[in-house]
Amino acid sequence: MSKLRVLSHLGDSAVSWDVDKAATGDPDAVEAVREAERLFATERARGATAFRVAPGKPAERLDRFDPQADEIVVVPRVSGGGGR
Repeated sequence: MSKLRVLSHLGDSAVSWDVDKAATGDPDAVEAVREAERLFATERARGATAFRVAPGKPAERLDRFDPQADEIVVVPRVSGGGGR
């Protein structure tokens, strides 16, 4: 099962999909991939950074949505505050 996680100040939101079912055209899996791709594009347009993460491997920055990734974490742009 693959997953896209979008981090925010409200907590994570996530979309999961089955890669094998999406490949065979399962309507629910295909829709989940479309939703994950839409979220990825929306957040990237807002300046977020996306990473492919996998156990035992370093995170890899993604510029394009990869429906084959086990997990994608999208981190919103961090802006500076009014430091002292």
